[in-house]
Amino acid sequence: MEIKKKKIRLFLTITGFIFPFLALYTLFTIWPVIQGVYVSFHRWSLMGKSGFVGLDNYSRFLGDKNFVGAMLNTLKFVIITAPSMVVVALMLALLANRESRLKKILRISYYLPSVLSVAVASFIAQYMFAPYRGFINGFLHSIGTLPINQELQWLQDPSLVWVTITSMTVWWTVGFSMMLYLSALQDISPQVLESAEIDGANSRQRLFHIVIPLLKPTTYLVSLLQLIACFKVFGQIFLITGGGPASSTRPMIQYIYETAFTKGRMGYAASMSYVLFFVLVLLSLVQQIMQKRSEKV
Repeated sequence: MEIKKKKIRLFLTITGFIFPFLALYTLFTIWPVIQGVYVSFHRWSLMGKSGFVGLDNYSRFLGDKNFVGAMLNTLKFVIITAPSMVVVALMLALLANRESRLKKILRISYYLPSVLSVAVASFIAQYMFAPYRGFINGFLHSIGTLPINQELQWLQDPSLVWVTITSMTVWWTVGFSMMLYLSALQDISPQVLESAEIDGANSRQRLFHIVIPLLKPTTYLVSLLQLIACFKVFGQIFLITGGGPASSTRPMIQYIYETAFTKGRMGYAASMSYVLFFVLVLLSLVQQIMQKRSEKV
């Protein structure tokens, strides 16, 4: 009887701690998701519901050129940025993990851009890549790579604007992924590397045959996080280019935002947001399957 009372008391204590979070999470996360599904099945404007349309909102985007263009722009950003983020994060982590007097300074400097807000990071990118007065063009002029009478239009040229957005995103957000890799590197036993060195393995062999294989779980985690983050890109593109030039960089989230709050088509915007949600769920499942298969090998 006494044991049963203790279990009940423990249950009530745990519930007391968890309930405030569950209540707020349900109110501000779960309920809006449910409400969003309801909205997606209706013709819904900023003035409210005006009629049930079933799956019409979900079938409409198949013939929407703007939707297709925004999705292709998002995929382009993902294909360029996500692999770059993984590679750069691993390289920075390897540098920050080396024994050096500058080790702490390197770790701080690599992570520091991550604490900036998207507005500040975007302003810095606009200044760095601006023609005539920007640092990048000025540097290229100073080393003779770019003629004095020529300016690269980093924010206007459709082929260069992705370089601007991608490099800015990698610089701004790589710190978190670098810290994940750095933590994983510190979990690798030094004895393993010392044994390989005694057996005659050089630094390159130790890196590609020991370190990188041991980092596979972290690589899968970083890849998944970056895929999700890249598909949700909005802030830096909206602030740097506004989706231009000529909507060539407009991502999916921006098109959903414009559809909902500029055109007032809330139902259609909600349906597109759930299409994006299912794409992310599918990618997550594929990543999990690939990870489990690699662990079995």
